[in-house]
Formats: sequence, structure tokens, C-alpha cells
Amino acid sequence: MRVLFVVYDNGSYDHIFPMGLGAIGAILKRDGHEISVWNQDMHHWPDEYLTEYLDKNKFDMVIVSLIAGYYQYRRMLGLSKAINNSKQRPTYVIGGYGPTPEPEYWLRKLECDIVGLGEGEITISELTKALDNNEPLEQVPGIAWIDVSGKFQETPRPPQIEDLDSLPWYPYELFPMEYYRLMELPRASATDFRMPMMSARGCTFKCTFCYRMDPGYRKRDPVALLDEVEFLYKDYGITRITFQDDLLMSSVEHTIEVCREFEKRKLPITWDCNGRLNYCSKELLEYMSKVGCVYINYGIESMDPNVLNSMKKGLSPKTITQGIEWTLDVGISPGLNFIFGYPDDNMDTIKKSVNFLLKYDDFSEKRTIRPVTPYPGSPIYYDAINKGLLDKDNPAADFYENKHL
Repeated sequence: MRVLFVVYDNGSYDHIFPMGLGAIGAILKRDGHEISVWNQDMHHWPDEYLTEYLDKNKFDMVIVSLIAGYYQYRRMLGLSKAINNSKQRPTYVIGGYGPTPEPEYWLRKLECDIVGLGEGEITISELTKALDNNEPLEQVPGIAWIDVSGKFQETPRPPQIEDLDSLPWYPYELFPMEYYRLMELPRASATDFRMPMMSARGCTFKCTFCYRMDPGYRKRDPVALLDEVEFLYKDYGITRITFQDDLLMSSVEHTIEVCREFEKRKLPITWDCNGRLNYCSKELLEYMSKVGCVYINYGIESMDPNVLNSMKKGLSPKTITQGIEWTLDVGISPGLNFIFGYPDDNMDTIKKSVNFLLKYDDFSEKRTIRPVTPYPGSPIYYDAINKGLLDKDNPAADFYENKHL
């Protein structure tokens, strides 16, 4: 099959490598399909250019991947119109964390053909086989669609892939790496070339505001992980790796194993990751700094114990303060991420967060300070429905079209 990936524009001059499409692309390439990429992110093309491109080039399938968020929703409205207006409209598929919790809403709103639910590697392989052979969609795991009678249909998801190192690497050569390696990162030098990677999938914690609620935690083998890091350095000149998975610091043991492999390779590479303050120790952070870690992004969210407990963060203000002080002491910049407006918040609880930010900000990045948002798929999304804050008959529409404004 001829497959087109559409990478949407986020309205800035640098973008992160589209890892969801990279993962799907690896499977499609392995299965012998032909992949093209329409890079609106790099070229800032108007949406209608996509209609022209599809009119001039014949594809069997067009795929867009997106996360939850009002901006992504608005971008998809325009891109979907462009796809649906094309004279040679291909089978239109969307996937990612955005549409997975409420697939029927996205199907009807975007008038796309299929929504991929959750992890996509097994699904995309089976879907292309079914479409290529004119087989029924009912046999494809992990998809949703509207049938010819107008009825919503959904199949159970396939099992999660436990051995992540059994998956092929992203087909980097299909993407404009010279553009993606220019992404901005905290504590990167002006001449670094940067690239995101995934060291694991999933998270062992269950924060109530998180919409990435897939069960379990699966990590890559540190040797295989660093093999890919070394490849990126040698083939694309990458000198900074940003681990974008929910939690590289899933345990002290795993973090040490990754550090040991960085130490063995002796590559001129710095790196950053997402961390958990309850796994921090001065010794671990010193080791991470020694082998190139310059930045750890921490989800703190609040400095009030009652709010933290309500969020199921598994953190205390004491643990947070101690971990941030150790991080700064060893020369690693901490990402200080906070949310406000949680049901237990008030002016006093929010002031605790403000005071913490003022005291411990090392000015290495813009701070993430945002209102709590009940993204579809998160526990607080369903709380908002139960409390009548979102329309129980059509909560996704109420969220994206009304409340998220």
C-alpha cells in the first residue's frame, strides 16, 4: 500500500520528531509498504495544500497521529476538511492518545474512516492486511469505525508489546532529520543536534489528571537503547538525547543500568529525562550528572500535601524539596511543573507552589504552570462528567467545543 503520514504544524519554528508516526512507520516499512511524509510542521503549508497534494498523488491510506488537547483538535478540523475534500481521498486513519478515549466523537466530527486505539504497531499491521485483501474490519484488533448503517463499531485492543526491543527502529531516513534535530531543549548548547527517544512505555503511577492510562510499565534493555543512541550520533550527528517517555526513572536499578551503559559508550552526548522525586538520592543524581544528564523534568504539580494526595501523586512536600535541592546541588537543572485549580486548591495552596517556584527556579527553561484540565481518558474527566461539569450525553464535544475554551 502507498501510505501518507501527515505531520501537523504547531505554529512554531521547531518541532519534535513525530515518534508515533515513527513507530507506525517502522512496522509499515517492515511489512513492505511505501511511505511518504507531508511535513506541514517544517514548511508551514496551509491546510488546502494537502488537498492539492492528495489530488496529484495517489495514496491508499493517510494517517495522522495526535495527543489530547484543544489546539490539536482545532488543527485536525482544518486538516480533516482538506483530506475529505480531495478528489482521490484515501482511507483516512487517525490514532494516538487524543482520539483513543472517545473514538466515536472523533470519527463523527472529523469524518475519518478509522480510529486506531492505543498502541498501534499490531493494529496497523493487521489493518493494512485487511484493507489490502478486502477483508472485514471486524477481524482487526484495536480499531473503531462507523459502519455503513451509521452505527459505531469497535474491536478489542491487541495485547501490549512486552518486548520493546523486538520492534524495528524508526525509519529515520523517511523524515527530515536535518530539521527535527534543531528542536529547542533546556540546557542544550547552541551547536547541539537534538533528538527524542523512548526508553520505556507506561508508568507505574496513576495520577488522576493523566490521560495516558495504559496499564503496566515496559522498559527497553539499556544496551539496545544505547545502540540506537550511538547510531543517531554516528549517522545524524545527534549530541543531545531527550527521553520523552513518561518515566525513565522508573526505579533506581533501571536508572543506574542506563547510566552504566552511557558510561561505557563514552559518547559526546548529553541527555535529559522525566523523573520521579521519590526515586532520587544524592548518589544517583551525581552518577546521572557524571554520565551526561543535564536536565530532569519533574512532575511536581503542587506543594500542598492534601492536594498531592487527592491527585494520587505519591509525593510529599518534604520529598519534593529534598529531591530538587539534591538535583540542583549536582548541577542538573530540574523541570518544575505545576498545575493549579484542582478541586482541593485555594489561594493558600497555590501560594505554596508559587513560593517554591521562586525559590528553586534556576532559569534553565520556561516553567510549566497550567490549569488542571480533565482530558478525556483521565480519571478527573469522568469525575467532571459525574459532577455535571461536562455534558454526560456528549462529554467529549462539551470538552473540546465548549469547556476547553
